[in-house]
Amino acid sequence: MRTINVDFSEKIGKVKPMHAVNNGPTGGGVRGGGNAKYFKEAGIPYARLHDSAFYWTDSVDVHKIFVNFDADVNDPNSYDFTWTDKYIKTIIDNGVQVFYRLGASIEHRKKVGTHVPKDYTKWAQICEHIIMHYNCGWANGFEYGIDYWEIWNEFDCKNADGSNPCWQGTVKQFGDFFSVVAKYLKDKFPTLKIGGPAICNVWNDAEVTEFFDIITENKVELDFVSYHRYGKTVEDFIETIQKANGIFAKYGYDKCEKILNEWNYIKGWLDDEWAYSLKTEKNYKGAAFLAGVFLASHAEDLDMLMYYDARPSGMNGMFDRDDHSPLKPYYPFKAFNNLYKLENATKTSVEGEYIYALSATNDTESGIMFSFFDDEEKEKNTTVKLNINGLVDGKKTAKFYIIDEDKNLELVKTKKISKTACTLKIKVNKYSVCYVEIV
Repeated sequence: MRTINVDFSEKIGKVKPMHAVNNGPTGGGVRGGGNAKYFKEAGIPYARLHDSAFYWTDSVDVHKIFVNFDADVNDPNSYDFTWTDKYIKTIIDNGVQVFYRLGASIEHRKKVGTHVPKDYTKWAQICEHIIMHYNCGWANGFEYGIDYWEIWNEFDCKNADGSNPCWQGTVKQFGDFFSVVAKYLKDKFPTLKIGGPAICNVWNDAEVTEFFDIITENKVELDFVSYHRYGKTVEDFIETIQKANGIFAKYGYDKCEKILNEWNYIKGWLDDEWAYSLKTEKNYKGAAFLAGVFLASHAEDLDMLMYYDARPSGMNGMFDRDDHSPLKPYYPFKAFNNLYKLENATKTSVEGEYIYALSATNDTESGIMFSFFDDEEKEKNTTVKLNINGLVDGKKTAKFYIIDEDKNLELVKTKKISKTACTLKIKVNKYSVCYVEIV
């Protein structure tokens, strides 16, 4: 038996947006369809625009919008916003906020957008005009008020053969480039959130240290710092979050927002382990893993998680690639949004291994979400006891919704509550996620 202790009278802060994603809804194509309604139902708060061009052709990437680097940076005719306009409108029309990655999609084959820009300041000026288009109405643009603008993606990425699909230069070149762009954009847009650099591996001490040495020497101020992690256990992520926070504190960036904006289940990157990873990302084990990371990460010094990837792709565990209907791992996003809407996270503790939990309340309604996840499959099922305290009104009903191999956030049990404190129990199978609604 595992035990979850909840005290709804002890509010510990706002529920953070752990259910943000990379890339937005597909919208309806020429034959209709799309997954926009599911984005709305799950209340996805943010969509990071990275690798967007693989689905929305010729969109988002700086070199896709400003095709000829030698063109006049101030001339609207130098820019092609056509597909990016359509894409961002689809995102915003469906209630999702944009987190704009300035740079290039990953390039595993031909390198076009990941080369070192030949003029750092001009590249920053191009980004300035992209921001002006979407926030200031420049070039028949918009006033979307997009807050987050991230500079580049994974300067430190490495393939198995040692090549880098994201940055074709040295760490020194990247640090200098990043410094110029970050300072330029922050000067032009002091109220926006400028940050990055979307670190691939915070455990790569040499390259991460070199980068931060350069930007601190250049006195770069950031509004947020971002990094990535892929792994197979919830503990992989907790250790990485703590490692990253140590780095940020060392260099004086501990007061910035901290955003882990690429993550997913990965057992291994090659051969059979890679195939297993892709399958797991789409099944009920993957769903329990996602929920576990949501819930455990919430207790850490982390401001947002952004799942990779909601774009139709091999690593999209949320939606079917053919008809874009929900897969099993979509439902933890929907369940977590119930907590997010309650706004106030409350004191929660767990006794026992492999259980991860979070609770929230708005005083009228309350909720508890937990996940039973063990990557090594040591256990088949367990009973979870919920010790609940601090309900404002003792006359409530607890409704248990389950995500597992057979259920998609389906009601399985209802229990009347007659006191402000009570104990509830439920038996769950391995790789189960439970949302308890108390109304």
